[in-house]
Amino acid sequence: MRRKIDLGNDSVGRLVLRLAIPTLLAQFINVLYSIVDRMFIGHIPVIGDLALAGVGVCGPIVTLLSSFAYLVCQGGAPLMAMKMGEGDHDGASGILSNCLRLLLVLALALSAVFFLLRRQLLLWFGASADTFPYALTYLTIYIAGTAFALMATGLNSFLICQGRSGLGMGTVVLGAGLNIVLDPIFIFVLDLGVAGAAWATLLSQAASCIFALLCLRRKSMPVPLHWGRFDWGACKKVLTFGVSPFLTICSDSVLLIVLNTVLQRFGGPGEGDALLTCTAIVQSYMLLITMPMGGITLGCQSIVSFNYGAGRPRRVEKALKHILALCVGFTAVMLAATWLCAPLFVRLFTQNADLAARSVTFIKIYTAAVIPLAVQYVIVDQSTALGQVRLALFCSLFRKAVFLVATVALPMLLTASAAFWAEPICDVVAACVSSFLFLRFIPRLLAGRAGDNLDTVPRDGI
Repeated sequence: MRRKIDLGNDSVGRLVLRLAIPTLLAQFINVLYSIVDRMFIGHIPVIGDLALAGVGVCGPIVTLLSSFAYLVCQGGAPLMAMKMGEGDHDGASGILSNCLRLLLVLALALSAVFFLLRRQLLLWFGASADTFPYALTYLTIYIAGTAFALMATGLNSFLICQGRSGLGMGTVVLGAGLNIVLDPIFIFVLDLGVAGAAWATLLSQAASCIFALLCLRRKSMPVPLHWGRFDWGACKKVLTFGVSPFLTICSDSVLLIVLNTVLQRFGGPGEGDALLTCTAIVQSYMLLITMPMGGITLGCQSIVSFNYGAGRPRRVEKALKHILALCVGFTAVMLAATWLCAPLFVRLFTQNADLAARSVTFIKIYTAAVIPLAVQYVIVDQSTALGQVRLALFCSLFRKAVFLVATVALPMLLTASAAFWAEPICDVVAACVSSFLFLRFIPRLLAGRAGDNLDTVPRDGI
C-alpha cells in the first residue's frame, strides 16, 4: 500500500477507510488512558471503590481541559486542509505555526487557572468528604501536565489532516502503551495509589507530545512545522472554526459535571457515592464508543475539507455517505457488544456485586441510542469540515440542552438513577432535528460549488 494519500484523486471509499480505520483504532487505544487508570484504581485494596468515585469526579474536569485543544486543532485542521486543497501550502504552513502558538498560550493559562481553582471545582462538581482526597491528588498532578495533554491532542490532528493517519495512530499508541506499562508499576509496585495513576498519565502524554512534534518537524511532511510569523487574522479564523467542536466537548464536560452533582444530591451521601462509582464505569464504557466514532468523523474531515476547497462537491457527497455508513456500522456492532460483554467489562473495575449489577444496567440504558448518536456525530463534525460552524454549533448545543433538561428533570420526577435515561433521550431527539437541518442546508451549499469533476484534480494532492 502506498504511504502517500491523494485526497483529491484516490477513490473516496478507499480514502475514508485509510484515514478512518487508523484513527478509529488509535482512539480505541486512547480510551485506555482513562480506562486503565480507573481499572487499576478500582482494584486498590480497601479504598478502590471510593478512589474510583473520586477519579470519576475528575473525569469531566480533565475533559474540560482537553476541550481547549480541540478549539485549536479542530479549527485549524479543516482550514489547513482547505488551503492544501486550494494549492496554498504557504497559507497552510501559516495556520499550523499559529496553531502551535495558540496551544502553548492556552496550556500555560489553563494550568494556572485550574491549579488555583482545583479545590473549589471538585467540591462544586460532586466530590464528597470521602472521595475528595483522592480526587484532589489525581487532579493536582494531572494539571501539572496540562501542556503535554493539550499539545499531544492538538498537534496529532495536524498529522492526520495531512494524510499521515499512521503517524497519528503512532502518537496515540505510544502514549497509551506507556500508560498501560506504568500504571501497575506506579500504583502497586511503588505503592503510589491514585497519585501513581496520575503520574503515569502525565508521563505518557509527555511522550506523545514529543513524538508528535518530531513528526511534524520532518521535512518529508507536506506541510512541515515551522515557527513562522504571528498572524492574528489566522488565529482569529482558527478560533472561529474551532468554537463548535470546542463547545461540543466543553459542554459534554459541563453536562457530566451536572450529572455527577445531580446523582450526589438526589442520591444522598452513601447512595450518591455508589452512583458516582457506577457513573465512572458507565462513562468509561461510553468512551469505547464515542472516542473511536470521533476518530472516524474527525479523521475524515480532511477529505471533506480538501475536496470542498478544491471545488469538487460530488466527492464531498460521496465522502459524507461513506463516513455515515462507517459510523452507523460501528455503533451497530458496539450496541450488540454491549448486551454481550457489559458484565465482563464491569468486572474490570469492581468486584462489588451490587455495584457491578447496577453498572451493567446503566450501561445498557446509556448506550440504547448510539446509532442515532452516530448520525449526530457525522453531522456536527462534517458541518465543521465544510466551514458551517453555526450549523454545527446549533446541532451540538441543541443536543446538550435536551440532555441538561432531562438530567435535571428525571431525578426530580422519579429517582436519582433515572438520570441515566437522559442520554438515549437526547440522542434520538437531537439526531432527528440535526438531520432535518443538515439535509435542508448542506445540499444547497454543495450545489453552489463550481468545478465538479471526478476525473481530474486541479490542485495538488498529498
